[in-house]
Amino acid sequence: MKIAADTNVLLRDVLQDDPAQARLATNILRSAELVAIPVAVLCEFVWILRQGYKKPSAEIAGAIRILMDSSNVAMDRPAVEAGLEVLNAGGDFADGAVAFEARWLGADEFVSFDKQAVSILRSQGKRARLLN
Repeated sequence: MKIAADTNVLLRDVLQDDPAQARLATNILRSAELVAIPVAVLCEFVWILRQGYKKPSAEIAGAIRILMDSSNVAMDRPAVEAGLEVLNAGGDFADGAVAFEARWLGADEFVSFDKQAVSILRSQGKRARLLN
C-alpha cells in the first residue's frame, strides 16, 4: 500500500499523545510500502510542534530527520533540507522550503516582509529582499 500521510498522522506517531491513534499512526507508517510526505505537510508539522506544543527546533529537526531516514518515505528532500537549514538557523522551516521551491520554479529572489527570513536566507548566500 502506498499512502500520503496527513499532518495529524505524523503528529500522533511523533507525540504518542493519544495511545489509540498513535498505535494506528505508527502501524500505518511502518507497514506502508511508500509514505508520501508533501512539503506542505511538513510545514504544518513544524508549525504545530513549535507553536502548539512548544517543542524546540532541534527536537523538531530530529523528528524530520527520522522520517527522512525511513526507507519507505518519499519527500522532496532538497526542499526539506533547505527548510531544515533555515529552521536550524533559528528561522521558519516553511521559509526555507518555500524559497527553495520558488528557485526551482524559476524565481531569482525571495521577497518578504519577514526580516528574520530575509536575514537568514541572505546569510546562507541566497538572494532575498526585504519589502518595506
